[in-house]
Amino acid sequence: MDKQNDQSRMDRIVSLAKRRGFIFQSSEIYGGLNGFWDYGPLGVALKRNLKESWWHDMVAGHDELSILPGAPTSYEMTGLDCTIIMHPQVWKCSGHFDLFHDWMIDCRESKRRYRYDHLHGRWASHRGKKVFIVTDQSGDEAAPHTVQKAQKFFGLRAKQVDEIEWEGSLVPLAASVVAGTVALSGVLGPDASEPGTLTEPREFNLMFETRIGALAGNDDDRAFLRPETAQGIFMNFKNVLDTSRVSVPFGIAQIGKSFRNEITPRNFTFRSREFEQMEIEFFCKPADSAAWYRYWRDRRWNWYLGLGLTAGKLQLREHDADELSHYSVGTADIEYAFPFLAEGEFGELEGIAHRGDFDLRSHMEGKLVRKDGQLVVEMGPDGKPRHRGSGKDLSYFDDATRERYVPHVIEPSAGADRAVLAFLCDAYHEDEVPDEDGKPRSRTVLKLHPRLAPLKAAILPLVKKDGMPEVAIDLYRRLKALMPCMYDEKGSVGRRYARQDEAGTPWCLTIDGQTLTDQTVTLRDRDTLVQARVPIAECVDMLRERLRG
Repeated sequence: MDKQNDQSRMDRIVSLAKRRGFIFQSSEIYGGLNGFWDYGPLGVALKRNLKESWWHDMVAGHDELSILPGAPTSYEMTGLDCTIIMHPQVWKCSGHFDLFHDWMIDCRESKRRYRYDHLHGRWASHRGKKVFIVTDQSGDEAAPHTVQKAQKFFGLRAKQVDEIEWEGSLVPLAASVVAGTVALSGVLGPDASEPGTLTEPREFNLMFETRIGALAGNDDDRAFLRPETAQGIFMNFKNVLDTSRVSVPFGIAQIGKSFRNEITPRNFTFRSREFEQMEIEFFCKPADSAAWYRYWRDRRWNWYLGLGLTAGKLQLREHDADELSHYSVGTADIEYAFPFLAEGEFGELEGIAHRGDFDLRSHMEGKLVRKDGQLVVEMGPDGKPRHRGSGKDLSYFDDATRERYVPHVIEPSAGADRAVLAFLCDAYHEDEVPDEDGKPRSRTVLKLHPRLAPLKAAILPLVKKDGMPEVAIDLYRRLKALMPCMYDEKGSVGRRYARQDEAGTPWCLTIDGQTLTDQTVTLRDRDTLVQARVPIAECVDMLRERLRG
């Protein structure tokens, strides 16, 4: 297998995703729309399997009568499906209206726009001429891009590149400007031919603005596509309490679309403008919140391992104090070593945040800010709350202890699209297998966990005659009623195996001449390549049992 930071490997994964119908560029026939992606026939099945596994493991299959390993007590789980557009005041009290932004920087020459924190650079000198070369590339492409830029800027031939003198490795442009070691006037932008073309950085709100009904044209009451699914859960906290007979501790789960107007979407589906989240808001007693935070952090980590992600490519990283949001008591990220990142770098899959009582209090009292170590309502120039809350009581009364409190919230928030990408990257393998003549041939295979695989089995008649198709079709129909599978009679059996390997199908069942005499079929395992004869009457139960495992 190639090194995990090999960009060419990522290119092959993207190519496979397009060729086999996992993921397509949105609006491709019109040139595509950056940051938006469509899931093809295999991709939509993979993503659905991922979401259904999450929902079953976190909600539908949860045993609220038992104390799960690591949990302080038993707890309940329920679900919601909230609207994408909500009252504009939601985003003002949550802080998104004022704080949900990235820093953007423009290039006057190229008219390109960049995320300020994505730009890295280093000093280059040649014969007394010096410039700070900046790139917007990531991973292994970043350094070579600066070399190409320097060669062009200094007007050098390829054989003269070694004459360039470099000072240190790539460093963040923003940090260098703050430190005073770099001035924007001396920066050569990623797509510029001369230094000094980059503008001063400015804030860019990431929410998509829209207009609805009678609000249209009123700039003070703009509506937005939600940038996260969490706020809808907080809006319905009291509704769930009043209608579901749940009691603290309990969790509310939701899977749904979110939208962020990213300045520079990149790295395939990793950073998109439209994406799907799988989120839980877990409400607990303040005194128990630290223990629940540890429980959810560890449980979510083990979930990825249980579905087959390589342990060595995952890391659980606690945020440093300077990374925490103003309301956060603690946050940990589950991160994966995606192939497009440089060696040793990881990208976020999921964040588990201890949000304290910030959210429920904000929607009761108004937007909160931290002052003297405490969360207090932010006041405007008139001495009134800058963004007023709903005024509704979102506290909880504990019948057992006879106390009232605002629950603390633990939030495991996973990206469905990033998870699909991680499982695709992790499952992608290249090896050699013997062909029908016993000669080695290269093979591309997706070693997806059977629960995630779009197809669970393929039924293959060896030839299209001698009664084999009829037996295969009967087996296909029995299996199809219980699990996604495919009937394929086109091409040599070796080519059919190769197609299923690329689709990630765990098992192939081949009906051949021996089937007609002893009622057995050849069961081929995708990962081990072991082929065994099994009675055709036992195939359905055998595969069902394997899927349960």
